[in-house]
Amino acid sequence: MMKIIRAEHLGMCFGVRDAIALALETARHAPLTVLGDLVHNETVLADLRSRGISIGQNVAAVSTPSVMITAHGASEKKLNDARHRGLNVLEATCPLVHVAHRSLAKLVREGFHPVIIGRRDHVEVRGMTEDLGDFDVVLDEADVAALRERSRLGVVSQTTQPIDRVRHLVRLIRGRFPGSEVRFIDTVCQPTKQRQNAAIELARKCDVVIVIGGAYSNNTHELARTCSRFCARVHHVQTAADLHTGWFRAEDDVGITAGTSTPDSVIGEIEQWLRDFAGRASAPANETLGKNELAFHAF
Repeated sequence: MMKIIRAEHLGMCFGVRDAIALALETARHAPLTVLGDLVHNETVLADLRSRGISIGQNVAAVSTPSVMITAHGASEKKLNDARHRGLNVLEATCPLVHVAHRSLAKLVREGFHPVIIGRRDHVEVRGMTEDLGDFDVVLDEADVAALRERSRLGVVSQTTQPIDRVRHLVRLIRGRFPGSEVRFIDTVCQPTKQRQNAAIELARKCDVVIVIGGAYSNNTHELARTCSRFCARVHHVQTAADLHTGWFRAEDDVGITAGTSTPDSVIGEIEQWLRDFAGRASAPANETLGKNELAFHAF
């Protein structure tokens, strides 16, 4: 009998939901361009386009009177550029990304050399660093080894980095520069921590884990990497069309988790695909399942 188990925490976070709601409400009244991908999920972006919302990568090419900053945030430089062009600038920046920006600015004001743990080319990290003259971005041990010694180092993180990685890199920085003052402000967001912890719990008890999210979603990729530490069969998919029957056995416990920009509808479609594959049937009357567990008889 195949059992399908949802992670305790999965799917869209409040920052993404709020960003999408703001875009849809604004577009009801006037044309709107989102500057960059509002979220890293093609299903969501396709829906926005279908509702007449433009998605542009360059503020100079924006032709609508209003432009929206994505949930990933932006630098003051980019915001001011849009305002100077006479555009009405709407911010869909996640409040927890704002916390990361403020934490970084505080460290810089207090004389610390800024170090950001994250992906250098990620839009959130660019938004954090474009206003800085001198900074470092680290993601692995080699990056830490390349750091120059500074008397004071201030460390923050991209909000969607796994907290275990962040703490490991902070320990390495402190070990590499024992004579320096290293101040760390934890800016990994709570939804990311919840989904990472729930993914670990899920992967430990499942034979297969399906991780649902956009191909370019950093937090979804990190969920898949985390699950792979505890489960040998982990598959990252964007939609139900990406699933393959050969991934599953009749006796498998199958886990489902999803990144913070994954719509509930996509999660539901994938769960339904698994139900159809397993041959949906009621659990035995004497079997008690957890609130996130669904039991099905396999073919």
